Amino acid sequence: MNYKKIFTVLSVMLLLLSSFALLKKQKPVLYIIGDSTVRNGDGTGKGQQWGWGSFLADDFDTTKISVQNHAIGGRSSRTFITEGRWDKILQTLKKGDYVIMQFGHNDASPLDDTARARGTIRGIGYDSVEIYNPIRKVKEMVYTYGWYMRKYVKETKVKGATPIICSLVPRNNWKEGKLTRSSDSYALWAMQIAEQEGAYFIDLNELVAAEYEKLGEGKVKTFFPADHTHTNKDGAKLNAGIVVNAVKLIKPGKLAKYLRR
Repeated sequence: MNYKKIFTVLSVMLLLLSSFALLKKQKPVLYIIGDSTVRNGDGTGKGQQWGWGSFLADDFDTTKISVQNHAIGGRSSRTFITEGRWDKILQTLKKGDYVIMQFGHNDASPLDDTARARGTIRGIGYDSVEIYNPIRKVKEMVYTYGWYMRKYVKETKVKGATPIICSLVPRNNWKEGKLTRSSDSYALWAMQIAEQEGAYFIDLNELVAAEYEKLGEGKVKTFFPADHTHTNKDGAKLNAGIVVNAVKLIKPGKLAKYLRR
């Protein structure tokens, strides 16, 4: 009897069983991606500015699910990809995970300026244009906002994870007592992509705007200490709470089950 061979086979089997058990024990992950309204700066509230993603974990039972906020200021749906940030997430994204995404604030920027070169083509079509990117110093094919959002959704699904699209939170812009919405542009396009690609959708643009109008222009002004885009801690927590309430309503996969009771 070849004991050495038997020992080798048993060792391999034990290793496989251990790996399988480890995989089963891995917690699902909620990945958050977006711009500075989701995570501002280094996420420590410098300048009294916070993104709503910094407070989302507060409402989840993190013994059962990991919440990772990968959003970063200044990025668009395009540059979050071209900088390799999305590819890094794809390396660990697995079946049973969730990706909640919010882009749009920076997508209206120029395509090829020397400051950021972060813009996307307006709309959800398949238009494209080749530009020279002065930041990366390469030729780059730039697509529509919808093209990039489709990419996030499709690649999330390929991994067996659940995509959740959020429309962009509104800025603190008022007209005749009403908060200005993006319902004819990025908020609309986010909804359309979610419908076309079968992703869950949270209309943060409308939900937050409606809540701000209830509070009134004077109160809402206190949420924006530096500009009309970035909220303080109170504003960010309010927006995070609206995201959580929406998750309870739309019930994406098992995500609502991981919320604290």
